[in-house]
Amino acid sequence: MQTSPDRHEYPAHWEADVVLRDGGTARIRPITVDDAERLVSFYEQVSDESKYYRFFAPYPRLSAKDVHRFTHHDFVDRVGLAATVGGEFIATVRYDRIGADGTPASAPADEAEVAFLVQDAHQGRGVASALLEHIAAVARERGIRRFAAEVLPANNKMIKVFTDAGYTQKRSFEDGVVRLEFDLEPTDRSLAVQYAREHRAEARSVQRLLAPGSVAVIGAGRTPGGVGRSVLGNIRDAGYTGRLYAVNRALPEGQKELDGVPAHRSVRDIDGPVDLAVVAVPAEHVPGVVTECGEHGVQGLVVVSAGYAESGSEGRERQRALVRHARTYGMRIIGPNAFGIINTSPRVRLNASLAPETPRPGRIGLFAQSGAIGIALLSRLHRRGGGVTGVTGVSTFVSSGNRADVSGNDVLQYWYEDPDTDVVLMYLESIGNPRKFTRLARRTAAAKPLVVVQGARHAAAPQGHAVRATRLPHATVSALLRQAGVIRVDTITELVDAGLLLARQPLPAGPRVAILGNSESLGLLTYDACLAEGLRPHPPQDLTTAASAADFHTALSRALADDRCDAVVVTAIPAVGEGSVADAALADALRSAAAAAPAKPVLVVHVELGGLAEALSAAASTAPQADADNPPQARPGTPQTAPRPTPPGEPPEGEHLIPAYPAAERAVRALAQAVTYAQWRRDAADPGKVPEYEDIDEKGAATLIDGLLARGQGLTLGADETCDLLGHYGIHVHRALPAPTSDAAAEAARTLGYPVALKATAPHLRHRADLGGVRLDLADEEQLRRSYTELTELFGAPEELRPVVQRMAPRGVDVVVRAVIDPAAGAVLSFGLAGAASQLLGDTAHRLIPVTDKEATSLVRSIRTAPLLFGWRGSAPADTRALEELLLRVSRLVDDHPEVVAVTLEPVVVASHGLSVLGASVRLAPPPARDDLGPRTLPAY
Repeated sequence: MQTSPDRHEYPAHWEADVVLRDGGTARIRPITVDDAERLVSFYEQVSDESKYYRFFAPYPRLSAKDVHRFTHHDFVDRVGLAATVGGEFIATVRYDRIGADGTPASAPADEAEVAFLVQDAHQGRGVASALLEHIAAVARERGIRRFAAEVLPANNKMIKVFTDAGYTQKRSFEDGVVRLEFDLEPTDRSLAVQYAREHRAEARSVQRLLAPGSVAVIGAGRTPGGVGRSVLGNIRDAGYTGRLYAVNRALPEGQKELDGVPAHRSVRDIDGPVDLAVVAVPAEHVPGVVTECGEHGVQGLVVVSAGYAESGSEGRERQRALVRHARTYGMRIIGPNAFGIINTSPRVRLNASLAPETPRPGRIGLFAQSGAIGIALLSRLHRRGGGVTGVTGVSTFVSSGNRADVSGNDVLQYWYEDPDTDVVLMYLESIGNPRKFTRLARRTAAAKPLVVVQGARHAAAPQGHAVRATRLPHATVSALLRQAGVIRVDTITELVDAGLLLARQPLPAGPRVAILGNSESLGLLTYDACLAEGLRPHPPQDLTTAASAADFHTALSRALADDRCDAVVVTAIPAVGEGSVADAALADALRSAAAAAPAKPVLVVHVELGGLAEALSAAASTAPQADADNPPQARPGTPQTAPRPTPPGEPPEGEHLIPAYPAAERAVRALAQAVTYAQWRRDAADPGKVPEYEDIDEKGAATLIDGLLARGQGLTLGADETCDLLGHYGIHVHRALPAPTSDAAAEAARTLGYPVALKATAPHLRHRADLGGVRLDLADEEQLRRSYTELTELFGAPEELRPVVQRMAPRGVDVVVRAVIDPAAGAVLSFGLAGAASQLLGDTAHRLIPVTDKEATSLVRSIRTAPLLFGWRGSAPADTRALEELLLRVSRLVDDHPEVVAVTLEPVVVASHGLSVLGASVRLAPPPARDDLGPRTLPAY
């Protein structure tokens, strides 16, 4: 690396791995003096046309002066970045800071010329777009606010890179050259473009793993048994439609097959491409396998081998090396220590997992970080009876193991637009990037239900998972997930219960529930369960134990036709002496009645009615039946094995399977979750807006913050500085004057005007009026001096009490407003009532910043003690409109200035008209070099 004294230290934080448009990966890093040979080799592989577009003239080779110029940078005014695959350059970008006259300059000049060169073989992969994001982030970090680029008119690809980026720009044409100038400040459009590119790239990278055209199982043992041999057999038995290969370096010379599958001693010996490699060799042999796969052009790896981060510090370093090694070749990894992946699509039929049976095809996408939980989920969805009866199917399944690379975020990107997936179920033991997960979850939930259960809620993340530290409690993270539309459940049973309902039935239009059945007791249990879950049940309709299938059909049809009903729960107990014929008749009656009103969900609560549950789920799968006359054809080279029996298909288009539950509370809880989610979908269609306030002085606040941070790396502001900064955002704090003596207290009161309050601000007494450290409504100097004496006699000397005098505010409800920048979740706004309600009971609500007007309204109303703000028991209603505006102003302050890392307003007294901020604190810190507006990047290893 460069060490010359005229150069800054090598900026290692600019290094990043990125996913490209085609799903492959590349590494972006600064160019150094050590890259001279790589640069020359790279340039030799660029076509003459691309060289001409870069230099505006024939330029067959780089001179020694060129190489020196393009490899020597000061990382401030001159910066070069390279995209690499396999350690070799595939593209470069550089900027040179210029002054107003276009000549080289230094700060404070804030403009730079930028230029790209992409190897022809890698054009069209989105390399230039990724480099532009990263060089723009570098430039902003170095004080550059604007890029200029000169491009030949015929260079349409490069012009498109600039114009499609979404930045504010202007374009001119002079002397046969197109000149583009654009600001580097992120805009809504540039962020939308960046997120869309991120989505396409990451979705494609997962699609390449889940739908490969060819698979090699590396480590398939020579004798039956063992992990590799089991995975090989599972892929073969599932009827995989692509090419399948077995690889084992210990195979005898001349052995060409293993269990009917073409066999080789090395992946290098395979004649043809390999899209996916399943690695099942001991951990110490994995690096050599990764090298062979990378050199052969393998696109992705599923590493089922153990012995990585789950085994301790040595394994953790081995895991980091594995990820770095694979990314060198542009490969993505599921695992290590993974259970595997499954794709039930008839076009793929891939079971590259340790599950001995492929689940039935269906519409549920399933993600599990734990192999054991993955097995349990697949088993529950597969079997009939026990737990939730009836069968539904899986579209794709991913068990990520240690999720060193591919994570739930990546799979969400894929499922969002996967036409074969209608519902997403996820078991998560850790969330590596909650900020990104929340963003992706919000987008996914707006299109299809996303149900999540979190393991390790009260313990550290599993040893194999690399996660960002967070200061937020689990309850807060859960609240933020719900805000993003995630259906949060507590158990695996609830995960399956909700998934079955959402996969089989329409979303309810509201909370009104009709209950009918042949058991009065079961109906009453269901009624009570509805009330406990916040639903609005109608009185149960008892059809009596003598009810026939026709009676159920009539009652269900009537309930579904009732405009006052949004959903129906049918309760049923078995009739004595009746068997499968009666069960089938009842199932037919319920299905036909439900089919006549397809817009309303129907659930069944049954008691030991195995036959009914099976009849209700007669389709056994939610996937279309394969055409018996035209079975899927294997691709050339695929071993011909006996096809598995095709599972029965789903009912005709528009007909919904009816989920059955063995307990009323389970059915009702699933229904309540669907009701809440449906309401979120309706609200998400109009999320509100972040309002503008004319009295906000953003530039003035920025100037003040810059001046304050010039003192040091991080600081808590004093009272006057806090008031000044908040004042720039229209937040006015009541002055509190120190009162070290009774005479000083009297002078402060005369300055502020009576009546006043006398408060002790010592840490053990602050915000604790219940301890007696506050005296209110002091009307004159006599009362003030008497109260001062009482406080000092009770609690000690003024030096310990730190008393202050503050003008009295109108009476109202005391609340607390906080904002904090969490390293994992991002900026979070919190609200609750002051005192025991929030501190002891945890009655606090949270929203991600920036907060919209609708979110501020819901935030105020989402705490359990909210009735105190709305005239509870005849009290005067508080001015919640003023409170919502305060919340929005705090949100704007933190969103506009990432240097503001913590704000606390306590207490805020919300009166009938207006509010008073009586206490405030603000903490500042330099913003991170790369924030959430930064370029796309994979987690660093």
